[in-house]
Amino acid sequence: MGIHQNWRQALDMALGGISGLAPDVIVVFVSAHFESDLPAISEAIWHHGGSMIVIGCTSSGVIGRGAEMEWEPAISILSLELPGAILRPVRFTQGLLEATADGGFAERLGVEPAVVNGWFVLADPFRMDGALLVDRLNASYPGLPVMGGLLAPGEGQRQTWVLFNGQTYNDGGVGLSIGGAFDVLPIVSQGCEPIGETWTITSVEDKWIETISNRPALQMLSETLMTLPIDMQQEAHKHMVAGLAANEYRETFARGDFLIRNIIGVRRETGAIALGARPRVGQTIQFQLRDAATADLDLKATLLEAQLTLAGR
Repeated sequence: MGIHQNWRQALDMALGGISGLAPDVIVVFVSAHFESDLPAISEAIWHHGGSMIVIGCTSSGVIGRGAEMEWEPAISILSLELPGAILRPVRFTQGLLEATADGGFAERLGVEPAVVNGWFVLADPFRMDGALLVDRLNASYPGLPVMGGLLAPGEGQRQTWVLFNGQTYNDGGVGLSIGGAFDVLPIVSQGCEPIGETWTITSVEDKWIETISNRPALQMLSETLMTLPIDMQQEAHKHMVAGLAANEYRETFARGDFLIRNIIGVRRETGAIALGARPRVGQTIQFQLRDAATADLDLKATLLEAQLTLAGR
C-alpha cells in the first residue's frame, strides 16, 4: 500500500511492494481522493504489468499491510499468482443486464460456465443494479460463489469508478471469473455490531427506504444514532450501515444474522435513505456499526471454519 497526497508517489510505493513478482492478476483499490487522477493511475498500472489482468475500483478507504486508510489518500494493490487458473476479466453494465432478461447472459459475457469455479465482482451502486447482477450470475452460473461487493463512495460523492485493463468507467462493474486448478471458498468478516432495535421496512422506492415502521427512515436512523454514548456519536455516522435480515423467520436476531448494506444516500426533504441494495417492504432491518474488534473476532472464526472445511485437501 502507498500513502501520499501525490498519486504517483502513492502508486510507486504500492508497486514497490510487488517488485520482482509476476502476478496473473492485480486488484487495485484507490482512495476517492484521487478521482481526477484515475485515468492516469489506471493506465500506469496497466503498462507496468504488461499482459496481466488489472481490475479495481475507488473507495472511501483502502487497506493493506495491516493498516486501514479510510480518510487519507492511498492506493492498495493485491497481487495474485495463480498458476493453472483459467481467468476471464469482464465488464458489466446496466444495459447488459437489461438486454439479457430472457437469457444469453453468459454468451454475452463470452465466459462459458464450464470454465468457471467462482466469480469476483466489483460493482457501482449508483448506475447499476447490483442485486440484478447477482441474479444474472446465479442464473447463468448456478451453484457457483460470487464474491466482491458494491463500491463505497467518498464522503459527499455520488459516484464511484471501476478500473479495467487500463481504462476507467463511472458506471457498471468489473468481474473476474476464476476456474481451472482453483476452487473458490468465500470467507466474510462483516465486522458489524447491531445497535438499537429491529424494525420492519414499510415503504420503499427502488433503492430508497422511505419509511421504517411507518416513520421516516432518516428519523429512525438519527434516533438510533442517539442511543450511542455521546462520545461515540460524532464518529459513528461514518461507520453506520444497514443490516437486512438474512432469515425473516427467526424470532430473535443477533450479530451475523444480517446481510450488511452500505447507506449510500439520504433525502433530507423526505427522510428517505438509500442502500446499496433493493430493500423490500416487510423486510426486517437493524442499523449496524462497523467495529474493528468485532471484525477481528469474525475473521478468526471464519478462517478457523474454513481451515476445518479444507482439512486434507
